Order: sequence, then C-alpha cells, then structure tokens
Amino acid sequence: MSRRYARILVAGCAAALAATVGASTALAAATWTVRPGGPVSLKSGTFTLKDTTTGAGATCPSSRLSGTLTSGSGLPGTGIGSITAGGGTQCGHGTLPATVTAAGLPWHVNFTSDNATTGTVSGSFSHVQIKIKTPGCGAVADGTSGTASDGTVKFTHTHSTGRLKVLTTGGNLHFYHVNGCFDLLHSGDPATLSATYTPSPAQTITSP
Repeated sequence: MSRRYARILVAGCAAALAATVGASTALAAATWTVRPGGPVSLKSGTFTLKDTTTGAGATCPSSRLSGTLTSGSGLPGTGIGSITAGGGTQCGHGTLPATVTAAGLPWHVNFTSDNATTGTVSGSFSHVQIKIKTPGCGAVADGTSGTASDGTVKFTHTHSTGRLKVLTTGGNLHFYHVNGCFDLLHSGDPATLSATYTPSPAQTITSP
C-alpha cells in the first residue's frame, strides 16, 4: 500500500468516525424515563394554526392541552402519553372570533430522541385533528383527509426550561372541509401549528 493511499484511507476513516460520534448525540432512544408522569396539563402563550399557502389562519392568545404521561423507566417512546382535551382561548380568524378545538382524540404522544448536546428531547403528537369554526367559516386541519385523524406535528422538550415547543416543520397537517372562510383557507393547503407549552406539573424526561 502506497503512503499516499494510506493517508487517504486514514483520513476517510477519521471523517467517518467523527460523523458517527457527532450523530450519536441525537440517536433514536430505545427506552425512556418519565417523572412524575400521570395527569398533566399544558398551557401555551400564542397559538397559531396557519395556511402556509395564503398566510391566513387562526390565532389564539393562549391554548391548553390536557392528558397523561406514563410514569416510570424503561418505557417505549411510542404512545408514551396521550392528549385527551384541548383548544384555544379568545381565538380569531382575521377579524372574526373563532373556536379552535382539538379533535380526533386522543392524540398520541411519542418521544424519539434525546440530544445531549442541545439538551432537548424530540418527539411528536400523532392522531392529530383540529377544528376551526367562525361565523361564516369552518375548516379541519388533519393529515391525509378531513376524517383520517392522522395528523402529525413535531415538538421538542427542553430539559433546562421544561417547555415543550411545537415545531412548524416536520409535520403533515393540511386543511380540509373548508366551508366559506372568505377564500383565506383552501382545502388541501399545507398547515402549520406553532405554540410553546409549559407542562404542569413539570416533567423530567430522559433516556434511558
């Protein structure tokens, strides 16, 4: 083996090792520990459900979710909790008052990875459906259809603050069954959900 080829081989192995080490900080976790778990309520500040094509949607000064998290250790991340009720408060669609309600319940809570570098857990709500109702407007946000209840939104949970942030990327929400809405929402348009929740009681979520 020539010295030049050996140097190339060593450099390639070192790069592969560095990539592997870097990726390991956010690998999918096999098991989880949740404390205290049990019944949990989550309150957010501004909650926005937006049609990303038109830029319109429903905005609420605050929203609430309630449900349960499984308590213990050695837990699987899929279906580790459920959301059984939720909705926005004092919501509006344009200049109109709006009712925003969680539907397709229960939503499923899933944890996927724990990133030691950023101090965050990544996860998702699945089985998501959200209904909007205003005078002269009705719509459903869901995954593959307005009745499928298979919407997904991604979130991160930060260890240091205990807050859960719903992300506007990585989900599959679309609007369906749009009725009226003054051409501000369109059936089939992609939708995003954004909100940051504070769980009560605070939850410690780690892997393993």
